[in-house]
Amino acid sequence: MNDVLSGVIIAGYAVAGLFFLRFWRDTRDRFFAFFAAAFWLLCAQRLLLAMFRDSGSENLVYLYVVRLVAFVLIVLAIVEKNRPAKAPAGSESR
Repeated sequence: MNDVLSGVIIAGYAVAGLFFLRFWRDTRDRFFAFFAAAFWLLCAQRLLLAMFRDSGSENLVYLYVVRLVAFVLIVLAIVEKNRPAKAPAGSESR
């Protein structure tokens, strides 16, 4: 049952990555590119975790660094999207 749930989660991450890639292709907005990359990282992390779960190796802890990088990408995308836009050159605010 655990393998089935892992497979569903992996497929969900992959589909979400493709979903955001499609929006990035249409808009060329970096927000969607960051989200696509983050979901593909989560997909890869979950796949590697499922593959090496039975090995009992303590190196699995390093796989969670990949998850941390994915969440940092998501936070960076949100912060960048909410930053105020730069004023065009030559225009002064009064």
